[in-house]
Amino acid sequence: MKSSLHKINFAIILRIIGLLLIIEGLFMLTALPFTYLYCDLECTAIPLSALITITVGGFLFLINRKALPNLGKREGYIIVSFTWILISLFGALPYLISGTIPNFTDAFFETISGFTTTGSTILTDIESMPHDLLFWRSLTHWLGGMGIIVLSVAILPILGIGGMQLFMAEMPGVTYDKLHPRITATAKRLWGIYVLFTLLQTFLLWAGDMNFFDAINHAFATMATGGFSTKNDSVASFSAYSQYIIIIFMFLAGTNFTLHYFALHGKLSKVFKDEEYRGYLFIVGLVTLLITVGLLVAKSGGVEVVFRDSLFTVVSILTTTGFATANYLTWPTILWMLIFVLMFIGGSAGSTGGGMKIVRQLLLLKNSRMELKRAIHPNAVLPVRFNGKSVPKDTIFKVMAFFLMYILIFSMGMIALSALGLDFQTAVGASIASLGNIGPGIGNVGPVNNFAFMPDVAKWLLSFMMLMGRLEIFTVLILFSPQFWKR
Repeated sequence: MKSSLHKINFAIILRIIGLLLIIEGLFMLTALPFTYLYCDLECTAIPLSALITITVGGFLFLINRKALPNLGKREGYIIVSFTWILISLFGALPYLISGTIPNFTDAFFETISGFTTTGSTILTDIESMPHDLLFWRSLTHWLGGMGIIVLSVAILPILGIGGMQLFMAEMPGVTYDKLHPRITATAKRLWGIYVLFTLLQTFLLWAGDMNFFDAINHAFATMATGGFSTKNDSVASFSAYSQYIIIIFMFLAGTNFTLHYFALHGKLSKVFKDEEYRGYLFIVGLVTLLITVGLLVAKSGGVEVVFRDSLFTVVSILTTTGFATANYLTWPTILWMLIFVLMFIGGSAGSTGGGMKIVRQLLLLKNSRMELKRAIHPNAVLPVRFNGKSVPKDTIFKVMAFFLMYILIFSMGMIALSALGLDFQTAVGASIASLGNIGPGIGNVGPVNNFAFMPDVAKWLLSFMMLMGRLEIFTVLILFSPQFWKR
């Protein structure tokens, strides 16, 4: 109890935020090759933004260099929540300085949509954007996918600071065992797999009909389950080969990265014994089959095209990537309603996917089934079991609390958007698309639309919902508790 009531160490908070801003600024500089390949020397938005970000970050880091390295849970929650806001503020600078997105609200919305891997956009003509800004836009996905905080965890021990509190604050809820007793080793292994898959997908896409620029941008967006494309009509611009490659890597990105680690070390039995993974495969297979049959009955195209569009859409929405090859809102109502249901499920725990996560859905179903049995046999001891292990009651309670809060926030967001003048279907679609970090929704924010038409107040509300969805609600909401700030 005493450890949670210590005075908040604001100096170490500012020092770590400064370090993360420096990292962000350095990543901005990776867009420079595209600045000079596709633009003249007058294009200064990227280098100037990087300079400002690194300078501010360096200032915060240096003036707090003598901060005591003790980092508790409260500092972890503050750092994670405020870092996502600050990196989005500084990440919006290239859009503002270049004038490509002159409105501050729009620039912030686009950036936080990138870092939270939501993929909602206000851009109406993506292909007119400068290449270096499109690269930065996709890179915000990639950094947000595995988490800039997780990246920093590998660096913090060098400064004499433990990274566990940051890791747990950014990845709350139902998670799997760490890959290594040391959190730094876990972070490095996660990032190693992430980089490996990104490079592999880039080269596979480049080998098809994409040039290198399109390939790396789509690889960034795929592995982060983000959905930003370099084309106005998203992935529909590319060949069947490219679409199948993206399907494969979207599926991998929506899978728990711990399972990738086991698979890469030849432990495939652990992968297929995992109940969440089997549930993931079942949902993808069943919904794809239903939609494919439904579209064929409706005579919506040839067998291969219908199957590919069905599979692509199911994997894209379930993993919360948000890429599109077809406008699912033009399908028969029952079919796009299946897609809408997928928006409430999400990817696997420990993946870059958003949403509620499949493991939570499974635990809720298992607990409901056990409650029926307990009603029949009130004296029996009937624990909920997952992957052969008994699940503690407090975990079940946390899952139920998360589910309740998720539905409550979704409903409040929907009501607020309706009050701002949006029609019911659009309000529903925008609310779940933002909270679930999906990108496209239903109504006027479907897969062929964008969020440019929304009032600024709605964009700020949706930006906040994106942040809550990315940090799984409680990491953000805990900051609004008066008890959190008491010494």
